[in-house]
Amino acid sequence: MKSSLISSIVLASQVFALPTTTSVRANTAVKYVPFCSLSTAGVNIAGFDFGVLTDGSQTVSDVYPPLSALGGPDGAGQMSHFVKDDNLNIFRLPVGWEYLTNYNIGTFDTTKLANYDQLVQACLSTGATCIIDIHNYARWYGGIIGQGGPSNASFVQLWTQLATKYKASTNIAFGVMNEPHDLDINIWASTVQMVVTAIRTAGATSQMILLPGTGYTSAGSFIDNGSGAALSKVKNLDGSTTNLIFDVHQYLDYDYSGTHTECVTDNISSAWQPLATWLRANKRQALNTETGGGNTASCEQYLCSAINFMNSNTDVFLGYVAWSAGSFDSTYELDLTPTLSGSTWTDTALMKACIAR
Repeated sequence: MKSSLISSIVLASQVFALPTTTSVRANTAVKYVPFCSLSTAGVNIAGFDFGVLTDGSQTVSDVYPPLSALGGPDGAGQMSHFVKDDNLNIFRLPVGWEYLTNYNIGTFDTTKLANYDQLVQACLSTGATCIIDIHNYARWYGGIIGQGGPSNASFVQLWTQLATKYKASTNIAFGVMNEPHDLDINIWASTVQMVVTAIRTAGATSQMILLPGTGYTSAGSFIDNGSGAALSKVKNLDGSTTNLIFDVHQYLDYDYSGTHTECVTDNISSAWQPLATWLRANKRQALNTETGGGNTASCEQYLCSAINFMNSNTDVFLGYVAWSAGSFDSTYELDLTPTLSGSTWTDTALMKACIAR
């Protein structure tokens, strides 16, 4: 998504999913099957990533933590509601690298890490899976990690610290990087391998690790741009690929950017079916950690259709994590933040129609 203005704060957390084809399915009504068998379904809880641009720079003062204790929205209450009332069981918690280190590419800033950890602990307390997502587009201020920008060693240091902190939490998942783009995929796969090795060596031996490809890790281009082939070479310490899951995104608006309230496609023929076929042939699985649309009839139709397709292919798709709740409000195009009146939470239209189970 492109930057939006929320509660007088400029939100520059951009998310793009750009498949290689632009085919659009007929506008046929689709009935959603609410009790799906996908193992995971959830939503992003954004706020600690606010201010991050696609060049990997972050204006840390734009961060709006989704924690009432830190002056933001009640992200803890949102997650509790989503679990209890909507049967969701996974949350992605995006955060900027600059925020965690306070602009120091080395060790963490103790206060800022503690702030982010409050969100992580609130997530863990629900019993859901909690994805730690570094939301930097494989960059630090324009430089690509391991490709002329920050060194692989710096990136490995970041993940070694995170894995060491959360290695005992079985419900933690590690999202290596949000939406890498415009890079050498084979070199990037080598960087990802270093991170996987570091996470496992730190003692996080069984948690899920999400492997993102280039092209904003779009489901529609994951095969054609070489991401699938390159990342298939990434292995655990024992040579296996257990719990190494491909991380894919896909939006449904006309340019696949996730910046418009109307949807035009479910991406089945252009993205999900080809990816499902490839995953099945290669005995691998993927998790869709960003998708969504506006609270409109067109997005209800097409997102429900896409989720139905994933529900019919649970051998290769673990589930979906929609974008986004947390610190967004109703002025944001892809808002999924529930509203609280007294003790009652009310979901957005798209959450009710497609995402809740």
